[in-house]
Amino acid sequence: MNQDFTQQWLTEIQELREQMAALQSDRDTAWESAQKWRQLYNTEAEQRRTDAQLSQQAIASLKADLHKLRGLEVETLAAGTPLTAIQQEIEQLKSVEELQTKLIAVIKERDRLLQALKTEQDNHGQTRNSLTTALGDAIDSLTQERARGEKESQ
Repeated sequence: MNQDFTQQWLTEIQELREQMAALQSDRDTAWESAQKWRQLYNTEAEQRRTDAQLSQQAIASLKADLHKLRGLEVETLAAGTPLTAIQQEIEQLKSVEELQTKLIAVIKERDRLLQALKTEQDNHGQTRNSLTTALGDAIDSLTQERARGEKESQ
């Protein structure tokens, strides 16, 4: 009788060890998955930051080129007198047609920049939603794994 009791305890201890090993394996798998999602999130975020920085540099370069082409000195604008510089440029225009041409060009550039900004904002929103969804899925998966582990241990 005592030997049966001991054997029963040994069997139960072995089963508990196996369950614990399985739960630890599940935990490790969930942790690795979460690490993978974190890495993907960080990579995507870094790419977005790099893209944004490159876009800002390109915009600054294009603005400088535009100012040079139109006869505006960047230093004049940076000196805190943009209104004076704009007034000087307008005074250089000889006719109403030149003014209209200049106005059309400025409006087109404004519209192009607004569209570029809207596109970037849309892309940022999509990335944020995708990453939030992925992170939520990873958390749900980890929660389910933990729940399964607790259920199996009972």
